[in-house]
Amino acid sequence: MSELEQLSVGAVLNLFTFDGLYAVAYAWLFGMSLWISFFGGVIAFRTLPRAQFGALQHKTFPIYFVLSMGLGSTLLGLWTLNHPAVLTHYASPLVADVAQAYTLAYIILAQASNYFIVGPLTSKTMFERMRLEKDEGKTYNESGVSDNMKALNRRFGMLHGISSLANLGAVIALGFHGLWIGNAGLKP
Repeated sequence: MSELEQLSVGAVLNLFTFDGLYAVAYAWLFGMSLWISFFGGVIAFRTLPRAQFGALQHKTFPIYFVLSMGLGSTLLGLWTLNHPAVLTHYASPLVADVAQAYTLAYIILAQASNYFIVGPLTSKTMFERMRLEKDEGKTYNESGVSDNMKALNRRFGMLHGISSLANLGAVIALGFHGLWIGNAGLKP
């Protein structure tokens, strides 16, 4: 029979290792990404009036993107420190450790594009559409809206689609990375 492990202050402090911190950062990022992408947004969309939903997304997503970039950067930094092959073979994406670094870098770039470019353009278009709805006295999806509204609808749809695809790519990349570390572990 195996010996029972006793908890102590020292045992708890010993939990703060590379592996432990990496696991917490990864879990935070993956869990947050799943929640925002597939649950929280859907619940808010079904629950809130459209204007309130838009305002909520406008406030929520920048925070989500910043946290994603920060946690992704932390993971990439820790991964690179623990896997020296990343620096010596950075131009070889088929080297497993390098592929994982590229995966983490993709997550950072996808969320950075959402934070710095696509997100602000999407919000700007959404608010322009809301103003035009007030001016025209019609919602964006009613028949007989102006050509300006139709153009804003197309632009919003395109931007929202790009943002969603970048975010979905980041979630898939996180899933891939999680499967990798779950099977191969964190050691080089």
